[in-house]
Amino acid sequence: MKNKNQLGVYIRGIGQLKVEKHSDLSIREMGAMAIKNAMKDANVETIDAIYLGNMLSGMISNQQHLGPLVACQAGLKGVESVTLEAACGSGGAALRAGFLAIMSGLCENVVVCGLEKMSHLDKDFISRSIATASDWETEGGNGETFVTLNSKLMDMYIKKYNICPNSFGMFAINAHNNGFTNSNALFNKKISTNDYLNSKFISGNVRLYDASPICDGAAAVVLSKYPAPEKDIQVKITASACSTEFVGINDRSSPLSAEGVKRSGEKAYKMAGITAKDVDFFECHDAYSIISTLSLEAMGFAEPGEGWKLAEDGEIFLNGKIPISTFGGLKARGHAIGASGVYQAVEAYLQLTGQASENQIKKEARIGLLQSIGGTASTTITHVMVRQ
Repeated sequence: MKNKNQLGVYIRGIGQLKVEKHSDLSIREMGAMAIKNAMKDANVETIDAIYLGNMLSGMISNQQHLGPLVACQAGLKGVESVTLEAACGSGGAALRAGFLAIMSGLCENVVVCGLEKMSHLDKDFISRSIATASDWETEGGNGETFVTLNSKLMDMYIKKYNICPNSFGMFAINAHNNGFTNSNALFNKKISTNDYLNSKFISGNVRLYDASPICDGAAAVVLSKYPAPEKDIQVKITASACSTEFVGINDRSSPLSAEGVKRSGEKAYKMAGITAKDVDFFECHDAYSIISTLSLEAMGFAEPGEGWKLAEDGEIFLNGKIPISTFGGLKARGHAIGASGVYQAVEAYLQLTGQASENQIKKEARIGLLQSIGGTASTTITHVMVRQ
């Protein structure tokens, strides 16, 4: 690992709202509250820019142009404020934009906010809206949803590696165990192996507990060129990398290789000067159990066909070799799409500063890996966060 002089961007403050099935706040109020909380925590009153991560507001709330809407609601009229969209990776895209703005030298302090309000319309409409992140000509327009697309990936995996469909259960059990002690999580309940096995199949081999829920949420971080003078522990983002892959699964030569995830990870590892062995915890994009599995393999934590074994052996738990979903992840904290990548940054900051309470990993947390994914791993944004 590189030293304190390594290039990067500091996280000076964090803010998050509790993830809910239905928030009584409007989307502008949600974003403004998260931003105000982060700025208060950072002890800053002025910022140079706001970068928002959101996917669905225009489709399900008839409200595009969130930038000035949220900025003015937060009392920051006049500040540059724009929205980034990368499907379910929108929060990670906003975090990367903030990182680049400071690294460029054009900004000194920026806010990154992820926000999504998904719960006020019928679930079928929301599922179709989310499916616009697939290849509409070959997938979404032919009735595919992300449930069915991830079911196809899971079925491919089960067939190729000849494993039992029950082998993915520990991903959900771990997420719910960690969500149980996270007051900001949607699901504050543990589940057992029997709960997982008895949950209904929603498509192919995908069970209800293999999929993340529809919900509302917002989170924010203040990024800075400078460390927080009043804080003893500093956290720096030392790498940000993005890669793309064919949107349509059938266009990929090897869908189970998750090449886009691998490329993004390799670039982030190189930029941060680390390898998979240096990572203390991994906030992966666990929207579906199969994506967790493929990500663990593509990022070098397991050999192809063996990602599920890390879960089955308990190595993804808080006391394991590579803890994931440490606050419940997308599965139990909740996947408020545009907000998820920023929730990951908030949670990784808490881990690295030793403020995770009952969710603290059991080994010393010095390097955290964050990954935000759009589509079925067609956009992958990876960040490395380091304690200094």
